[in-house]
Formats: sequence, C-alpha cells, structure tokens
Amino acid sequence: MDEKNWLAGEFEANRAHLATVAYRMLGSRTEADDAVQEAWLRLGRSDADSIDNMGGWLTTVVARICLDMLRSRKTRREEPFDLPVHERLADPSKAVDPEGEVAFADAVGVALLIVLETLAPAERVAFVLHDMFDLPFDDIAPIINRSSAATRQLASRARRRVHGATDVPEADAAHKRTIVNAFLAASRLGDLNALLAVLDPQVVFTPDAMAMRYNPSVRELHGASAVAETFKGRAQAAKPALIDGEFGLVVSVAGDLRVVLLLTFDGDRISAIDAVADRDYLDHLQYELLEPTEPGL
Repeated sequence: MDEKNWLAGEFEANRAHLATVAYRMLGSRTEADDAVQEAWLRLGRSDADSIDNMGGWLTTVVARICLDMLRSRKTRREEPFDLPVHERLADPSKAVDPEGEVAFADAVGVALLIVLETLAPAERVAFVLHDMFDLPFDDIAPIINRSSAATRQLASRARRRVHGATDVPEADAAHKRTIVNAFLAASRLGDLNALLAVLDPQVVFTPDAMAMRYNPSVRELHGASAVAETFKGRAQAAKPALIDGEFGLVVSVAGDLRVVLLLTFDGDRISAIDAVADRDYLDHLQYELLEPTEPGL
C-alpha cells in the first residue's frame, strides 16, 4: 500500500470522531465538515512518518482549526448555526455523525449548545476537549497556547457558566482578590517591578478582535516583561469584579460595559489575561462589582 492510500485509510478511520469533535466545538454541521476537510489537507502536507499517534495528532489539528474558526466567527460576528439547533438535532439525516449527534443532544440538550455559544473561544475548546472528550489539560494547553494550570481554569470558568454557578470556592477567593488588588495597584501606579512580581514569567495577554479595534496598538503578548510594559500606568478605569464566578476586571464608560479582563491564575501569579470586548459575549456576561478592600481599589 502506498503512503497516500495508507494516509487516506488512517484518516477515514478517525473521520467520525473528528466530525464529532468539530461539531461540539463549532455547533455547526457545515463548519464541522470544513474543519475536518482542512485537517485532511494538513495531513497531506505533513511528515506522516513523524506522527506517532495519528488519532491524537488529528484531534489536535482539528481542535486548532476549530479554535481559529471560533475566533474568526467572533471577529465577523457571524451566526454560527447553518440550521436552527432544534431542526438540526431533530433530523439525524442532516448530521455529520447521526448517532453521535443525537446522543449528544440527548445527553446535554439544545440548551448546552446555546450556552456554549456564549463562551470565549479558548474557554469553549478547553471545556469541550476536557469535559466531553476527557483530554488531559497537559494535552489541551498547547492547542490554546496556555499553561496547563491556565487551561484548567479556563475549563472551570466555562463549566461554571454552563452550569449557571457563580460561587467562588471560599478558600480561593481571598487569595485571588489579593492578587487582583496587587495587579491593579501596580498597573495604576506604573510600578513595573510590582507588575513583574504578580505576573507569571510565561503570562499571555490575548485581546479579542473588538478590543484590538478599540485600541489598534493592542496585540497578543507573551512574557511578563511585555505584558507588564503594556499595563504600566494603565487600568485607571478598571474595577475588580466576579465575572461568571471568576475574578477579573471590568471597564465601563458611562455605565456601559466596554471591556472585561478575564484573569487566569497559577499559584500566586496571573498566568493569562484575556481582554474581551465582543458585544455578544458581553451581553451574556454575568458580573458583580466587588467592594473595595483597599483604598483606591
């Protein structure tokens, strides 16, 4: 058997699984098809001999494609569903993976699909891969460019929203609030060393498309030095808040919520900051401003 036929056979053996992963990521039959097809094209351009686990490799590739599609969808503010959810699930003939899709609908219901649409892209990928497909956080982390600890918290944040929970474990609350206060104070005072002390050395700052539109100078940043320089002397209007049950910062103008900073923690430091200004996301957000615990905060 030549390599092309072997690759085709390996891909077909994994196609149903990939289609299910893509569908649960995207909530769209058409987009799931596109993601799976793109994975096939990437497989054809890859060094197949270096792939030890074909199923794992393909799942990772599909997940990355879906993450890009979710981010692109947010940028274009597109309607994700090619058919109404209830119609697509009611007619298995319209599904990529009929048995899997109907089983998914039976297990989690249309309501979950709708809630998934309110998650930020990285949150959705972390939640779907871990909670629905049991992938370890160590395997998911490189897909969404986060540490394992940050990935775990993203999945936890998504899980809270899915289940409608807003309570923060009491043991974590005081500790995280202290970190938030330290970050906010250092940012406002322009204290670079204090910012570096509260940021993980590998921290990632990720603004969404709308945040970059508000401020064209804002871009994705990696590393404590770059992130600290960006936040030095800023955050004057930011206020600490519980955002879907997790600590973060919100920025409002004349009472209108404009941007939220979703903070991910790793021990005593912030390991990721996601700046989200997408209107659809903000409109579904549940947040509670926190009472100041220190002067000026």
